[in-house]
Amino acid sequence: MNKEPSITVFAGGIGPERDVSLATGAALTESLAKSFQSSMIDLTEEALPGGLDPTETIIFPAIHGTFGEDGELQTLLEKAGFCYSGSDSESSRVCMDKHLSKEAVREAGVRVSPDLLFSDPTSVDVEQTVTELGPDLVMKPTDQGSSVALHVVHGADELKEALSSVGAGNWMIEHRVFGREVTVGILGESALGIVEVIPTGGVYDYERKYSSGSTEYRYPAVLSCEIESTLRDFALKSFNACGCRDFARVDFIICEDGNAHFLEVNTLPGLTATSLLPKSASCAGYDFDRLTTRLVEPAFQRFSRGSLLSA
Repeated sequence: MNKEPSITVFAGGIGPERDVSLATGAALTESLAKSFQSSMIDLTEEALPGGLDPTETIIFPAIHGTFGEDGELQTLLEKAGFCYSGSDSESSRVCMDKHLSKEAVREAGVRVSPDLLFSDPTSVDVEQTVTELGPDLVMKPTDQGSSVALHVVHGADELKEALSSVGAGNWMIEHRVFGREVTVGILGESALGIVEVIPTGGVYDYERKYSSGSTEYRYPAVLSCEIESTLRDFALKSFNACGCRDFARVDFIICEDGNAHFLEVNTLPGLTATSLLPKSASCAGYDFDRLTTRLVEPAFQRFSRGSLLSA
């Protein structure tokens, strides 16, 4: 008779969201330990730690951004034979690339804003960009999370200044959509509650995401039945179009005309006191401990199926 596997939470990582990941990992491990044998490992390099047996433990990769959400860690886990929670390597790569994910959800019928990609800031034709996308713009990396290096600009002069402040990389400039920012948690095949995010100053950047008291949250958001239905539909379509599994969080902007525009899919959303997925789940009756249990259930099912196949 096979004993139940333990859960090993990977946290930390090497990216700019390391501290947030450690907070997520600690909260997640503490919660899971109430029902499972659980422990946390702080990853400090792009490699799997030694001493773990894929026949004895399930991995929960709670690393945001680089080597967590970009599919690299998932690829290593798959090659090593580990069952793990969250989306697989290919889906993670798609969702981490904001342009690829926008293309995927656009094909599924979800509304997105126009954008421009570049790698060399000096190659951007500022005047043409403003003409094509409008004066109100958002510039951000295509492959980072938590609004890292987010620039909100108006007009050619501010765009030039923003471009001069960054180096080569994977960048996106997109037309800025004004409206109410909301997010929808996905658990399995169900859309959870809709959370409205109201940051002080109007921009939900890295500081406001992780500074207590700097952002107001309304959950469930006060919306018409029609808009709420559309958001839930768009969230599930986005989740499925990007090939996600288990859980995710999908972000949108609702314009004054009621039209919702897709922002991004977060395949490994935060699980801290100020995080949005637990708020979304609470609208559907989940407390934090029940939520974390549900997050790992699909991985246990995959582990069980694998054990039966190898028996």
